[in-house]
Amino acid sequence: MTQEEDIKNAVNTLRAGGVILYPTDTVWGIGCDATNAEAVAKVYAIKHREDSKALICLVDSDARLQRYVRNVPAVAWELLDAAVKPTTVILDGAVNLAPNLIAEDGSIALRITKESFSKELCYRFQKALVSTSANISGEPAAQNYRDISPELLQSVDYVCYTRRNEHKPHTPSSIVKLGPTGEVTIIRP
Repeated sequence: MTQEEDIKNAVNTLRAGGVILYPTDTVWGIGCDATNAEAVAKVYAIKHREDSKALICLVDSDARLQRYVRNVPAVAWELLDAAVKPTTVILDGAVNLAPNLIAEDGSIALRITKESFSKELCYRFQKALVSTSANISGEPAAQNYRDISPELLQSVDYVCYTRRNEHKPHTPSSIVKLGPTGEVTIIRP
């Protein structure tokens, strides 16, 4: 299967409200349409995760990130420009997303992916994509396809083929929370 076909199949699954497993700029992820509350609920169920714990969303560009946050503070752009590894920012004022994806305080965790497959997937999908690690809550994140449990593989609607044979270390993104007045809190270095 070509990467083009893989992305097409994944996008069709996402548009139909399905859940996918896919390689990201960090670890393998469980993904769905970040604007579809039913799909988001499926991801929480698959991970056995309380829906009070927020999920990260992946986007392909600065412009797409701005669709989901009322006001992106200047410090967020500076942080993203300076980051040397994938960095997720938690921003206040989430909009245009599934209500069950937005944290109780109104914030959302977003990351702009620069990795070719996930970036193209986000671009083709034209929406934010849930990107939570491919694991049951409390278990180690799947760094590579071979690390994904059979339970997870059977519980999603589509598993991407791209990068299945890759065997190299991957780590989750850094997570930084940005407050309304520019204060920075490092959640995960």
